[in-house]
Amino acid sequence: MAELSTVARPYAKAAFDYARDQQALDAWSDWLVSLGRVVAVRDVEKLLTHPGLAAERKVALLLELAEIDIDDAARRFLDTLGVKGRLPALTAIAEQFERLRAELEQRVDVTVVSAYPLDDKQQNKLAGALKKRLNREISITTQVDSALLGGVILRAGDTVIDGSVRGRLTRLSEALTA
Repeated sequence: MAELSTVARPYAKAAFDYARDQQALDAWSDWLVSLGRVVAVRDVEKLLTHPGLAAERKVALLLELAEIDIDDAARRFLDTLGVKGRLPALTAIAEQFERLRAELEQRVDVTVVSAYPLDDKQQNKLAGALKKRLNREISITTQVDSALLGGVILRAGDTVIDGSVRGRLTRLSEALTA
């Protein structure tokens, strides 16, 4: 995993810099995410690493599977990835591109895992508190995990805040056995 992210970093940065300079962040983001999803399918990954298939054919198949249209610059980017054998890194490239974009836009995507579904009022209150604490625009995605018993787990990039009852009980148990 670390190797793929290391390989993806310079490509994501180059794509981001180009898209930012061309004021095409939305378009590049859309097609990178779409291609990243296609590449994540195991059979497609096998196809992209097949040594008997030419790089141009791999790119063409990938675009056909994703059912998207791209401009000439994006096509040259994909051709470069194909020639360098980096098409399997598209998922990691898309993830890093999105991180760079969120940083530029002073935005953070937060995943909230709770024991019960959160209503709009609770989500807005949580978003307001996080915006104040992180000094960024907040985009919340919610998930329900009944195993938490109560409370929430917040994931924002590399930061995880575990305020769940299960997490508290685990920490208490560790403290008592230490």
